[in-house]
Amino acid sequence: MRAVILAGGKGTRLRPYTTLIPKPLVPLGGKYSILEIIIMQLVKSGFTHITLAVNHLSHLIMSYFGDGSRLGVRLDYSLEEGELSTIGPLTLIDDLPENFLVMNGDILCDLNYRDFFNAHVASGSRVSVSAYRRQVKVDFGVLRYDDDGHLNEFQEKPVYDFDVSMGIYCISRPVIDALPRGTKYGFDDLMIDGLANNNVIDIRPFSGYWLDIGRPDDYEYADENFTDLLAKLGIN
Repeated sequence: MRAVILAGGKGTRLRPYTTLIPKPLVPLGGKYSILEIIIMQLVKSGFTHITLAVNHLSHLIMSYFGDGSRLGVRLDYSLEEGELSTIGPLTLIDDLPENFLVMNGDILCDLNYRDFFNAHVASGSRVSVSAYRRQVKVDFGVLRYDDDGHLNEFQEKPVYDFDVSMGIYCISRPVIDALPRGTKYGFDDLMIDGLANNNVIDIRPFSGYWLDIGRPDDYEYADENFTDLLAKLGIN
């Protein structure tokens, strides 16, 4: 099984931790980097070939992981010269298999990656998206009114449920082959164009543990709860 990890972002939301090192190499618990944990999880799930799509401070990531032998996996790199967003970097990888997993390099979760991949292949999906239910609380009284400015509904500090993308997908190669090579193209473009073209995109809900380490508060939580976190993720 093949996986591509998107590790080229600048991690601006995670500053000052990412001032000198790329976000995927930010250490947790003084033991592992975020990206290292992800790779170990994928190896444990049976993935034998992982490509890191890198850009910002790529030399540090490549020096740290090398060919992947230390972690028991074949590891190679795809270097993007400019910012290609989340899907564009995949167009630079010439040896993609018929189906592969793609994920962001700053996600910690206990998703069974093997089962997710196998479900994608078994169903013949073009694109499979792992989704997580998030609650968003509005800390204000919400007013709704008609065209004449007359109140017709009021909610005090409502809570809304949304299914959000976890930053983990499975994609079939023809989807990437149809895109122009080396052009900026994001996950949002893939979803919007898919809807416009009536392409079937499969959403696979997930209700386990998921943490997107995109802000200092998220990172500090993961760092402080490192031991419990490793247990949840199945890493020794």
